[in-house]
Amino acid sequence: MEALFSSTTLQLKPSFSSLHSPFSSCSSILRLKGGKKVENCIQRSQFSTVLPLRVSASSQAATTETSTNTSVPSEMKSWSYTDYGSVDVLKFESNVSVPDIKEDQVLIKVVAAALNPVDFKRRLGKFKATDSPLPTVPGYDVAGVVVKVGSQVKGLKEGDEVYGDIHEKALDGPKQFGSLAEYTAVEEKLVALKPKNLSFAEAAALPLAIETAYEGLEKAGFSAGKSILVLGGAGGVGSLVIQLAKHVFGASKVAATSSTGKLNLLKSLGADLVIDYTKENFEDLPDKFDVVYDSVGQGEKAVKAVKEGGSVVVLTGAVTPPGFRFVVTSNGEMLKKLNPYLESGKVKPVIDPRGPFPFDKVVEAFSYIETGRATGKVVIHPIP
Repeated sequence: MEALFSSTTLQLKPSFSSLHSPFSSCSSILRLKGGKKVENCIQRSQFSTVLPLRVSASSQAATTETSTNTSVPSEMKSWSYTDYGSVDVLKFESNVSVPDIKEDQVLIKVVAAALNPVDFKRRLGKFKATDSPLPTVPGYDVAGVVVKVGSQVKGLKEGDEVYGDIHEKALDGPKQFGSLAEYTAVEEKLVALKPKNLSFAEAAALPLAIETAYEGLEKAGFSAGKSILVLGGAGGVGSLVIQLAKHVFGASKVAATSSTGKLNLLKSLGADLVIDYTKENFEDLPDKFDVVYDSVGQGEKAVKAVKEGGSVVVLTGAVTPPGFRFVVTSNGEMLKKLNPYLESGKVKPVIDPRGPFPFDKVVEAFSYIETGRATGKVVIHPIP
């Protein structure tokens, strides 16, 4: 695919046309009682075409047009599931209670959200031992507008445009109430002001992936002058590891793997060496690397490509020493630190060309990300 840059975002030109946070009072309608679903508060309906927030993005800046009516409704639209399973468990609900906020939280009118592999793995029940109780409104990444602030919130106010990963711990007691809804509640410390040059859709593509990329590089001891090999360089995390290693950490050499059609993308992101994994075995390269960042689950091969004394970051799959695994801790301060690189255009979000997916196509978006073939991030926008 041909990679096209705007001044703010990396978009791919498609070749086709196309901690627990409980629900508030009405949320109990999503629970099963005596084997039957209580329906007295929820009625299925068609999606409204009236958008309280309209977002328009240019190559220079994103602007927001907000309704003069700033009152927060008592009910909202959202996606949810009451049982673990395939995409078939996802249901659209039209009358779910807007969540209450705690003293340290803000209420965000969601404009855009994004999916990550953890979203479908959580829905499949892979983390049920540490998950919050069902029902669940999925979604980690959010970009939107603050419409209400808790009494202890000091740095944000109503009207602020923000973005972030709303779950501090991805797997350990994530909130019941995620970002695939019209409103979501989140601690002030987990979000940051949205980069001024990015649209909401662009900003939503970043939080969990860029925090994972950055924290992994830090934990690997990566620094200026070191070399790195990124496995899965065209993915949501991998595409940001390339950029951060090159433009933030000062890597001496960045190599990355992808399929044939995405090699030009890797080069445009800053990779010095691109490797077509369908034709070459990266582990057989004569040159070895100070760090190997494995985002695709090839731990046994990854350790063959690292220098003695080097580090291997493993996000998924088996871990072979000296590889190590970590689970990111969401941190708004990290986003604030990276905002200058985003606003300067040195680091850009990568959005899959099939998206953004509209709010009524969330099931299709989940099905697509589960193929493992998405480029960059799968974004949901607009959210009515």
